[in-house]
Amino acid sequence: MRKYLQIIDRQRATKWARVANIVIDRIVFNLLFFALGLAGGIVDGIFGIYYFTKFFDQLADLGRVADIIITSIIFFFYIFFVEYLTKGRSLGKFVTGTKVIMIDGEEPTVRDYFIRNIARLVPFDALSFLGENGWHDTWSDTRVINIKNYEAEKQAKSDIESLGKQEIA
Repeated sequence: MRKYLQIIDRQRATKWARVANIVIDRIVFNLLFFALGLAGGIVDGIFGIYYFTKFFDQLADLGRVADIIITSIIFFFYIFFVEYLTKGRSLGKFVTGTKVIMIDGEEPTVRDYFIRNIARLVPFDALSFLGENGWHDTWSDTRVINIKNYEAEKQAKSDIESLGKQEIA
């Protein structure tokens, strides 16, 4: 069981920052999908093979439920890899100055990011953030924090602890 640091709780990102994170991440994700489709169409047009065009037409014919499932799975992999490779920061989190961190202040592991992001596939997870924390945070023991405030509080605590200690020249 992890030790829950109070500093993590005090420096949690606001709900509005978290909403901005998901909105920005979804916009970027959709733009990447659009760019992929556009690139596929250009390649098809240049080479006259129309492989990508047929593939995207088949995807469009799958129906709404299949579209939601496939898109959710692809978004899971997208956000999982982005958060893992950037050490807890998606593009939305870069914009809002937030970051994913464990409740004990450590950096999440691959397993932690996996659990955090697989929980996003649970229906209504997006609504769970209306409570104290989202399910994806609760199940993975992670929190989204405001980096600037977190680092400032850590530095202040370090400064206070170092008061009175003899400096060696």
